[in-house]
Amino acid sequence: MLSKLLAAISEAVDIHQTTDQVTDQVVKLIQAMGGGELSSNELMQALGLMHRPTFRENYLNPALAGDWIERTQPDSPRSPTQRYRLTPKGRQWPQQQIG
Repeated sequence: MLSKLLAAISEAVDIHQTTDQVTDQVVKLIQAMGGGELSSNELMQALGLMHRPTFRENYLNPALAGDWIERTQPDSPRSPTQRYRLTPKGRQWPQQQIG
């Protein structure tokens, strides 16, 4: 019974560590965001990217999935006026790296 409990705890810790890891691309996205709200086109320009599928797959989706950024219109993800902003977790990340 204790071994099953230990296995469950280990699995939970592994999942938590994986979701809190930040890829280099997400780091660049967080840095490009600054403190404002940007559209996907503005983010791509700030990152120097031109290929939208690569941007979505390597930058935007991982940042959204990791709760580093959020949509300003979560109910309309494909809205032409959609913008993105840092979450509280995303705003804290750069400060954690300094300290």
